[in-house]
Formats: sequence, C-alpha cells, structure tokens
Amino acid sequence: MFSFLRKQFVDVIEWLEQPGELAWRVPFEDREIQNGAQLTVREGQVAVFVNEGCVADFFEAGLHTLNTANLPVLTNLMNWDKGFKSPFKSDVVFLSRKEQHGLKWGTAQPVTVRDAEFGALRIRAFGSYSFRVAELEPFVSRVVGTLQGVSATSLEPQLRAAIQTAIATALGGSGIAFLDLAANQQALSDRIKAEVDKAFAQWGLECLSFYVESVSLPEEVQAHLDKGTSMRVLGDLGQYTRFQAAEAIEQAAGADGGVAGIGAGVAAATALSGAMSAGLGAVASAAPASAEEDPIATIEKLHKLVTIGALSQQEFDAKKAELLSRIR
Repeated sequence: MFSFLRKQFVDVIEWLEQPGELAWRVPFEDREIQNGAQLTVREGQVAVFVNEGCVADFFEAGLHTLNTANLPVLTNLMNWDKGFKSPFKSDVVFLSRKEQHGLKWGTAQPVTVRDAEFGALRIRAFGSYSFRVAELEPFVSRVVGTLQGVSATSLEPQLRAAIQTAIATALGGSGIAFLDLAANQQALSDRIKAEVDKAFAQWGLECLSFYVESVSLPEEVQAHLDKGTSMRVLGDLGQYTRFQAAEAIEQAAGADGGVAGIGAGVAAATALSGAMSAGLGAVASAAPASAEEDPIATIEKLHKLVTIGALSQQEFDAKKAELLSRIR
C-alpha cells in the first residue's frame, strides 16, 4: 500500500554527486517515473533518459518538468500519444561532466623503445592526468550500460592500460634520445596526451591534462650508465689516480699508528697507481728508482698532507726533523 501511495506523488529527481563519481542510475520503483516529475540538473551534470539500453533524451543544467511534450524522442520510441498520463517506463542516469583530476599513472612493466643513442632501452615512466566525460552516448552505452553507478576509481585500471599503450607508441616514434627526455618533457607529455586522447575517445572520455613527471631506466641499466658518467666526469685518469692515492693516505693517517700508518697508506697508494697504469697500458720506461728517496721531496709530500688535514702539525714536525737529520 505504501509503495502504491508513494507512486501517486510527483517525483523530485536530483543528484548530489561525491568526488570521483561519474554516473548514477536513479533507483525508481519498477523503473516508473511519474508524468510531470521535477528534474533538477546542476552545473557540470547531464541527466540522460535511457530506454532499453539506448539513449532517448538528455537534459542539461536547469529545472525541468517531465511530460510527453518535452520528451519527443522517448515518446516516439514508446509510441505514446500526447495525452498519455501513465508513468514513464524508463531509466534516468545522471552523468558528471566535471574534471576528474589528480589521477596517477605509471608503467607496470618497463616499455622497450629504440633509443637513438643507446639502441634498445627498457624505460619506466610515471606521472599524473585528468579526464572528463565528453561524449554522452558512447559513455552510456560502452561504460555505464546497466550498472547502478560508475566511478573514476573503477575505470582507472582500464585507463592506465590505455595510457601504457599510448606511451609505447609515443616514445617509439618520438626520436628523442633518452638523455634528452628531461629537456623535452613538455613536448613528450603533449605527444603522449595526443595518443591518450585517441584511446579515451572510444569510451566517450576526454583527456584534459597529462604530465610526465619521471622517466627512468631499470636499476641495473642505470648503474652502468652512472659508471660511464663517472668516467666522463673524471676525465684525466692521472688526476683520478692521484685522488685515489690521497684518499688512501688520509684513511691511513686517521687509523692507529700515526706516521707509520702514513707509510702503509703511501705504499697502498703507490700499488694502486701502478695497477691502474699497468691496466691502461700507460706504463712508460723509467729510470731505476734510487735506493732512498730524496728527504726534501719527502718533506714536501708530507707538507701537502698537512695542508689537506691528513697529517697533524706535530707529526709533520717530528718526521721533518728526522728527515733533515739524514742530510749531511
């Protein structure tokens, strides 16, 4: 009895959507909408009349009174006369055309592309995007269907799959070397967005913004690239050898043993220098080493250690006195 009485009142139809909601089907009793019902459509919304899965009529923002006079398409589909007073046997689906922003995308697996400089590369990329409902009919027929509602969260896996395909297409045909991607990030974003737009259009969606925030290589590939970068930055390998020697001496000076530790550090640095020179094939013929190093030269080397903080002034003075005593 209560259901019967409720059907005799004029329906007031409206929707206050929550963030992330894209579509909502009004849950009418027996799918019956009273003739003369009041329909309120707010800004950013569209109300769609769906009959047997087909879009019959739709209403933009405003207050609408539903009767056979302002539903000509639906009336023709159902073969109703102008004076037909019975409830409409149809569905009302509200759609939100607001921008759905702040959504994240990323490559679940590295995308293999042909790089102009390195050849085949496996690239990962991450970023954000936004979209909205643009075309009503394909969205209702291909996405909403008979569902009670649709949210951006429920569509994200499908959209991310389309984005990954678009990325492979855009990167494969960009011709931009990986090392130049950072300088061309905006151009890359625009190129991928154009491909994403094509994919989203089949569901009646429009990609409003698309940003590439990071493009990276797999860790093992990045490690090899870092090694090559380090060697190019070092440049002069002779300078690199001397730097390594100074590091070894500084560590030895900080260890127990003071000056004795420095001797071990000098020996280690000398061995390191000889090994690197031999590896590079840069060992030149040299005169036989003297039995004992020149004390003055040794004092100069020790003074440099004081300058860099690897040797204290007291240790330097003691060693200097010892070396000067050998000069006759």
